[in-house]
Amino acid sequence: MSIYTRRGDQGETDLFGGPRVAKDDLRVEAYGAVDELNAVLGAALAASVHADVRLTGQGIQEELLALGAYLAAPDPARREKNRIPELGDEAVARLEAGIDAFEKELAPLSRFVLPGGCAAAAAFHVARTVCRRAERRVVTLDRTAGLDLVALRYLNRLSDLLFTLARLENARAGTGDVEWEGRRR
Repeated sequence: MSIYTRRGDQGETDLFGGPRVAKDDLRVEAYGAVDELNAVLGAALAASVHADVRLTGQGIQEELLALGAYLAAPDPARREKNRIPELGDEAVARLEAGIDAFEKELAPLSRFVLPGGCAAAAAFHVARTVCRRAERRVVTLDRTAGLDLVALRYLNRLSDLLFTLARLENARAGTGDVEWEGRRR
């Protein structure tokens, strides 16, 4: 099987079990942003030396792939027939549990934090911003397609976890948070 099909050469793509649409269709934008998030998360995980962070992240990557498949398949009957998993409340609860567990190692926040510090922390900050973009794309799609709101809660909570992981990487590296000093005169 060849990696190229030439079917997208005119700017269209196939939805999973659905029609062909333009590559800038809201649905394609949404699952594309989730795919981009998954790739950026993979880069952040590659920069981390911590087994617990990597294990947590690999589970999230599985869930992001499932979320992308959900977004790429507009027909609920087709999703069910092909056993495409939908994220449930338990996925959001896992993210919250991860935030709670990792925050125990962190000092309370007293200022805004600049994205940066050690390389792994900076990579998690990039993943956080890509997550926010994916969330915005899914919100836009939800306005027209009426999605399952668990997907929105999941992405919102995931950005919080990614922020926590960035802080954790800095703390474990002995770098600490890069705090915003505010306006300079």
